[in-house]
Amino acid sequence: MQAHILVIEDNSDIAQVIQYELQEGGWSVATAPNGITGLLRARETPPHLVILDLGLPDFDGAEVARRLRKTTHVPIIVLTAIDAVDRKVELLEAGANDYVTKPFHPEELLARVKVQLRQKSDDLLSFGALQIRPERRQVIFEGKEVHLSPKEFELLLLLSRQPGRVYSREEITSEIWRGELSSTSNVVDVHFGNLRRKLRNVAGRSSIRTVRGRGYALRSPA
Repeated sequence: MQAHILVIEDNSDIAQVIQYELQEGGWSVATAPNGITGLLRARETPPHLVILDLGLPDFDGAEVARRLRKTTHVPIIVLTAIDAVDRKVELLEAGANDYVTKPFHPEELLARVKVQLRQKSDDLLSFGALQIRPERRQVIFEGKEVHLSPKEFELLLLLSRQPGRVYSREEITSEIWRGELSSTSNVVDVHFGNLRRKLRNVAGRSSIRTVRGRGYALRSPA
C-alpha cells in the first residue's frame, strides 16, 4: 500500500520542494499551510507520516505535535531552524520521532522518511498470544480481533510500554485524560473493567492485573 505523507509547512516554496521529492519517491502527499489545517487533514485522511515545520503562523509546531499525539502514534519528523539542544529535547518530549535542521538537503529528509516508514511497517507489539498494532489501533488474541473503544486501546497501549510495571492512577489519568479527571472519579476503573472483560472473553483470563491501592499492569507473558 502506498504510504500517505502529510506536510505541514507554511513556506509554499519549501512545501512544493518537499512534495515533489516525496512524490518522486513514490509516496502520496498532502500539504497544509498551518497547524489548524494540518490537524484537520490528519483527521480527515490519517497519514502514515507527518513532516511538521516549527515556524507555523498559528501554532507552534511542538503544540501541533502534542495535539497529534493525543489521537495517533503516526511518526512525526520536525523541520526546525533552531539547532539548540533544549529545543530538540522539547520536540522529542512533545512526541516528535525525529527532526531535521534547516537548511537541509532533500536526500537527508528522504532518508529519514524511509527510516520512519520502515520502523512503522515493522510496528508490532507481542505479549504471548496477545498482539497490538499501534498504527492500526488493532488488538489481536490468537488470531481473533478484540474490539476496543479508543480509550480502552490507549489504556492497553500505555500498559504495554513496560509489561509487568504497575502504572498508578495518577500516571494513567495524566497520560490518557491529560489530568482532566478529578481524584474521586471512577472513570479509570470503569474503562479498565470493560477492557478486562473484553480480553477475558477471548482469552479466558484477563491480561490486566489490578494492584489494590497502587494501579494497573499488563501481565508479562508466561
